[in-house]
Amino acid sequence: MADELDDKERDSAFQSLDALWKSWKDGTFREIWDDWKWIFTYSVRYKGIILYYLILGIISTSLGLVSSIAGKYIIDIVTGYQTDKLWILITVAVGSSLFSLTIGNYLGRLNLKLGIDIGNDIQSDIFDKIIDSDWKSLSKYHNGDLLNRFTGDIGSVGGNAIGWLPSVVITIYQFIATFCVIWYYNPVMAIFAFASAPFTLIASKFIIKKQREYGKKVRAMSSEVMTFEMETFYNFDTIKAFGVAEQYSGKLRWWQKKFKDMQLEYNWFSIKTNVYFSIVGMLVTFSAFGYCLWLLWTHQITYGTMTLFLQQRAELAGAFSGLISIIPGFLNSSISAHRVRELVELPKEKHIPASHELDRYIDDGFTVKLNDVNFAYIEDKKVISNSDFQAHPGEIVALVGPSGEGKTTLIRMILGMIHPESGMASLIASDGTEVEMNADTRHLFSYVPQGNTILSGTIAENLRLAKQDATDEEIIEALKIACAWPFIEKLEKTIETEIGDRGHGFSEGQIQRIAIARAVLRDAPIMLMDEATSALDITTERQVLKSIVQQRPNKTCIVTTHRPTVLNLCQRVYRVMQTKVTELSEEESSKMAMDF
Repeated sequence: MADELDDKERDSAFQSLDALWKSWKDGTFREIWDDWKWIFTYSVRYKGIILYYLILGIISTSLGLVSSIAGKYIIDIVTGYQTDKLWILITVAVGSSLFSLTIGNYLGRLNLKLGIDIGNDIQSDIFDKIIDSDWKSLSKYHNGDLLNRFTGDIGSVGGNAIGWLPSVVITIYQFIATFCVIWYYNPVMAIFAFASAPFTLIASKFIIKKQREYGKKVRAMSSEVMTFEMETFYNFDTIKAFGVAEQYSGKLRWWQKKFKDMQLEYNWFSIKTNVYFSIVGMLVTFSAFGYCLWLLWTHQITYGTMTLFLQQRAELAGAFSGLISIIPGFLNSSISAHRVRELVELPKEKHIPASHELDRYIDDGFTVKLNDVNFAYIEDKKVISNSDFQAHPGEIVALVGPSGEGKTTLIRMILGMIHPESGMASLIASDGTEVEMNADTRHLFSYVPQGNTILSGTIAENLRLAKQDATDEEIIEALKIACAWPFIEKLEKTIETEIGDRGHGFSEGQIQRIAIARAVLRDAPIMLMDEATSALDITTERQVLKSIVQQRPNKTCIVTTHRPTVLNLCQRVYRVMQTKVTELSEEESSKMAMDF
């Protein structure tokens, strides 16, 4: 029986069986069941199609058995020179085989289609939940891990949510039906089909151990190789600039050799394991063949029955293999589902429906206020403590201080992405209505974050992220306000010019001005600029800020910077240092600007 199993599939099956048994003993099987209950919440949406899939699968399996039995009688007729029903049986054998083949391929395509559909459904649901997750909770996951869960894990769940249950039922039906056919003709032959099972079980413990060792090594090395590759390509310009490309080429070849040696080591183990199972399989096959020959020699069976025995023994082995191979899929899907559920169960962002009542006061502008706020990313390590902050309509307010002191944290708090542990971060309308910062107040902000946030695509496409229905004229006007139009109008395709990956083809200062133009196009009553002018010269920086304020007289503009060269434009300046946010006097602000 076991000789029909591929060695890696066999190892995976044994490892999964062992994991299931341990989970049953230590109580974690309940978690696996909970994961599958979650998967089935998506499966029930397609219950009609699943039933249809199941019926077709049983019909296909039955037709395969009919074809084999018809083949037996065809052989008996030919060897016995009885030709009166030959063509009828040939028709039955060929017809059932063709039907089985057609249905089998159709089921494969149907399974793929349904897997894609349910995978898309899950991805859409999970995407919405991730987007609405609490920022602090979500930030604990690395981007690579999120992407792996969103693609690989959801793909695994989608592929099994539809096909797993029908596959189990169909495979069990095939196993029972095939066994019954063999048993009907000869019970001893049915027993022969399981003869190799004891040898398989004896070797399983050793195989599981080696498979685990190899799996751990592969996962660890794959992670290291992936990290090396990602860092290399991400820092490609730096590597070329330092002239160390040859060193990285040599390091890549070193990793390749190390990985090759590991693969060859496991391949040698697989060869020895496969030889063991092949010998066992051959002994069982020859014994079954010898038994069939003896039955044929003693005229207890016909030649057609012998052919049916040997053929169905292989089918029974295949059905057994199918049952075993389902278990890794069951376990892997539960693991993937658990990883996806971790994202689904993340705390959600805070939503305050009353926030939309502020929209009627947009033209008047809003006051941003932080009152006695405290915040820490890690417990007992305060980033902001007992601090106040205010920015009123028509003002430019600066947040200054050394890098890493908490300026960006304040911006996140103002955006409602994080919330004070104590104190209050709020938005105040012209009539005095005060609403706590939350996800529903965010539409009142334009935001220019740190770093390069320009995406691949045209300049116009990048700006329309802020306003999908923006006209070309509106885009050009925003570019003018951001002092970006003078260099863009010189480009052959102007706003339809393609921007390469990570802003390739444009300087850092040009990319910053395009990002500022995108925020300007949004034209929200509050503008947040987090180190957004660091790559601009002083003259351009001042001109951009003046233009932004002039765009909407009641706009509230908050700028974070570690180079306070525009402080004389600001109505208020706050210094962020040693967890405290302190408002500077006019004399302190002027002195800081002069010292810089």
